[in-house]
Amino acid sequence: MPGPVVVLVAVPLLVSFALWAFAWPAARTAPHDLPLGVAGPAAATARVEARLEQHPDAFELHRYADEAAAREAVRDRDVYGALVATPRGPKLLTASAAGPAVAQLLTEAATKAAPEGPRVHSEDVVPTPPGDPRGSALSASVLPLALAGVATGALVTLMRLRGTRGMLALLASAALVGLAAAALTDSWLGVLAGNWWAEVGALGLTVLAVSSAVAGLGTLLGLKGIGVGAMLTVLLGNPWSGVPSAPELLPEPIGTLGQWLPPGAGGTLLRGVGFFDGRAVDTPVLVLTVWAVLGLTALALGGLRDGRQRAAAPLSADRDAPSAMRS
Repeated sequence: MPGPVVVLVAVPLLVSFALWAFAWPAARTAPHDLPLGVAGPAAATARVEARLEQHPDAFELHRYADEAAAREAVRDRDVYGALVATPRGPKLLTASAAGPAVAQLLTEAATKAAPEGPRVHSEDVVPTPPGDPRGSALSASVLPLALAGVATGALVTLMRLRGTRGMLALLASAALVGLAAAALTDSWLGVLAGNWWAEVGALGLTVLAVSSAVAGLGTLLGLKGIGVGAMLTVLLGNPWSGVPSAPELLPEPIGTLGQWLPPGAGGTLLRGVGFFDGRAVDTPVLVLTVWAVLGLTALALGGLRDGRQRAAAPLSADRDAPSAMRS
């Protein structure tokens, strides 16, 4: 196929794929089994639960005995919010740090579900930090981390750093990016408000997962591997991360798949260490670690392969030398 024809076909296909990956989740934003707590006596919450269950796929209801239990569930990230029946009327507990878009959605849903009469009182149990009241800066931080990881993995591949050298390059780069990113997002901008060193670890692990995946794929597939890694982590991982809203607001299976890619897992981990004292971070840490370990393993195997090839080259030359002399 002639070169111009390839360009004319490939570019529209790539643009269409990118638009699908970015626009489809945004156009289909809606709650899908969004965890929501309901607390109080059964008689007081029955009508609220009935109204919420009119949309069977929208909310995943968790029932709690009282406000204290519901409040703890919000802080533990078991639920995004909780509607509590109190003597003074219905009360909504939210956590805007878990996603301002979710907090707004829950406020609207609670207003519609509450009985006629008393106004729903709202309390933000875990608010966003003053430096990022709308959560937009945190959302904007995920793409640069993914790009940093792609760039690092691509450089390691192009410079043919294999084995120990490549692994050390990825680890050192991720650590330095984690330090720099924490200094910017926490110390300067106030986007994050958790333990500083935990944030360094979360940021560095996110970059390491991306860079290791790209370098590992580059080791296995060559230059094509860089493209595959960039597609997984940027073209798919970024729009499917759910960081601007929440994974449960994305259409399925995008919301679930996005959490198994480094940007989605990294965003969830950053929220956990930045606002929730490290609660509910086991799964994202595991996902990022698996990506990092697989990529580093591929890089190590590439180093062993290159070493065997270099060792075999002199032997091959020695075998060819006698035949060359005879000729």
